[in-house]
Amino acid sequence: MLQKVLWKFLKLVVGLFICSVGIVLTINCNLGLSPWDVFHQGLSNHIGITIGTASIIVGSIVVIADVVLGENVGWGTVFNMLLIGFFMDLLLYSNLIPEADNLFVGIIMLILGLVLLSVGMVFYMGSGLGSGPRDGLMVAIQKKTGKSLKLIRGTIEVGALIVGFLLGGKVGIGTIISAFGLGYFTQMVFGLFKLDCSKIKHRFIVDDIKFIKVYMSGEKKAAVQNIVK
Repeated sequence: MLQKVLWKFLKLVVGLFICSVGIVLTINCNLGLSPWDVFHQGLSNHIGITIGTASIIVGSIVVIADVVLGENVGWGTVFNMLLIGFFMDLLLYSNLIPEADNLFVGIIMLILGLVLLSVGMVFYMGSGLGSGPRDGLMVAIQKKTGKSLKLIRGTIEVGALIVGFLLGGKVGIGTIISAFGLGYFTQMVFGLFKLDCSKIKHRFIVDDIKFIKVYMSGEKKAAVQNIVK
């Protein structure tokens, strides 16, 4: 049982690190950031914090909104909120990934970044420990309004982009490519890994609370059977 749980968390952390490498590649390509990262960069420039810290702050607010709207939160949601920003700062300020100095290198870095971001999503979503904060927010709003996820995602990302731009975030051709290209690369990579998101059974924090209650009540066998499902 413990080995299976540890494997899930290992997949989660590895996936989030790969996502972070992908994000930093899209930042250092110098062609413009993705809509959310335009917002994170604008916020970091405006109040004097790192872009990773800005990502964590925004993620925290989004997680709170998820809970208020009744969306279940998993450990993957919490780890996503905390580790993406941490890994981003680690990679950015250690200069492990160089900045592009010409258009050709920038395009290669952008495409590689989007591919790695998609690969990272395969790992962390495949762990079954919950989706990212922003994905959870979109699902929660969709449940409340009945509007399409495509419309909700577009509205939220355009809003993040506009606010980020007004705060001084960098917008460019890379922003457009990221906005429209990530969905394509995600679909392609998920297909290669044969991962069907609709069939992933996520385990949420509320499930672990129930497990602890059952375990503490003395029904240890039932609790263990539940957690290894």
